[in-house]
Amino acid sequence: MPMTNNSFANHSEYLRSADRRAFLRAGVLGTMGLSLPQLLRSQAHAAQNGRSVERTKSVIILWMRGGPSQHDMWDPKPDAPAEIRGEFNSIATNVNGIRITELLPQTARIMDKWSIVRSLTHRAQDGNVGHGDGDQICFTGYPAGRDGQVNVMPSCGSYVLKQKQHLNPTMPAYVMIPKMIPGTEPAWLGPSCKPFETIVDPAETAPFVIPSLGLNPDVTTEQLSDRRKLLKGFDEGQRHDTGTVLDKFQAQALDILTSKSTQEAFDLDKESKATRERYGMMAAFDPQDPMRCGAPNWAQRMLLARRLVESGVRLVTVNLGWWDFHKLGFDSQRRGFLPRWDKAYSALIEDLGQRGLLDSTLVVAWGEIGRTPVVNKEAGRDHWPYLMCAAFAGGGVKGGRIVGTSDAKGARPKDLPKYPHDVLATIYRHLDMDLTQQALDYGGRPHAILPQGNPIDELF
Repeated sequence: MPMTNNSFANHSEYLRSADRRAFLRAGVLGTMGLSLPQLLRSQAHAAQNGRSVERTKSVIILWMRGGPSQHDMWDPKPDAPAEIRGEFNSIATNVNGIRITELLPQTARIMDKWSIVRSLTHRAQDGNVGHGDGDQICFTGYPAGRDGQVNVMPSCGSYVLKQKQHLNPTMPAYVMIPKMIPGTEPAWLGPSCKPFETIVDPAETAPFVIPSLGLNPDVTTEQLSDRRKLLKGFDEGQRHDTGTVLDKFQAQALDILTSKSTQEAFDLDKESKATRERYGMMAAFDPQDPMRCGAPNWAQRMLLARRLVESGVRLVTVNLGWWDFHKLGFDSQRRGFLPRWDKAYSALIEDLGQRGLLDSTLVVAWGEIGRTPVVNKEAGRDHWPYLMCAAFAGGGVKGGRIVGTSDAKGARPKDLPKYPHDVLATIYRHLDMDLTQQALDYGGRPHAILPQGNPIDELF
């Protein structure tokens, strides 16, 4: 008999509190420690039928939250009237016939290494779409709930964690830099399928230290490494949770939290000054900037994502907000966002290539909505779900391609319309996900991982 909503919530809360007590006794800080044992228990069953892979396949989602403008970045309309064209000119790339905005010269120089989908759209959305609604559609493949903030369905990353964590037990399979946003949560898959959150931002702390990987000041490394002493600190009741002996799961959790490979993966200080500057070391974001030109320094987040996939993390989502330019959009993009994007994105693609990681790492850059084709009275563009662009690189993607076209106004797909589920299907295929599996919600009802969608084969 399936659990009811209340019984599931009570059971989950019991597990969370029990694990919290245990890890506090062990001297480990952070929410990652609280959920890891649950995660590892759930993955033990998956491991029995899991497939091994010859090399680690990873995905980096560069989430341009707020909604980047298709006109002002990847699908310029140089022949359109000024109120549609906007203030930016277009430039040629190193691929004949492809032009992008003039403010992305470094990205244009490596156009042969990445491709653009210019015909993305939300299939069944009418009217204005809020950011939380778009987040959920793009991360889950399902429409959002009423408020657009709380996940109705599990995120793609949570499903990746559920299926792939056992393939590399010493690294988290799903990481969010820095924190979860709507759409990235596990919903009814439960807390064991939450992402590892860095919480702090690489650009805001020196040295960059992940709270979840820290130790209680009263506990030494030697004490923590003594597994037998540690396990004696757990409640005896913990050892009878659903009839499972927990020692090995707590031990595996500690492997992640204390392993040298995990610590090093998150250690940006191991990068050379030249590499960090290649991505971009800009001044801190000023939220009071009326033009919002001082874009958040998410360049270092992208560098951290490269370090993580290099260490075996399966899916890293990097929050690169906030591209919501209703006012003074051209100044904000010209003086802050687009130059920073150009520098960091080109650095990431070249860095992955130089390290031999581009074939195994699929990089998807997109946001939850596009922008209105007509510039508003305040020199900005508003929400527009009917047309978006996305950039794809690595993972077998053939560079220098354009998939789909938009109409003359950049308002709707002209041909080859693609949808958020198609992007997710492309991600899932790259990661060798088993989409025949179903998961049960709180009421015991089965749900498909992805309700519809096909990989975007034109990219390959």
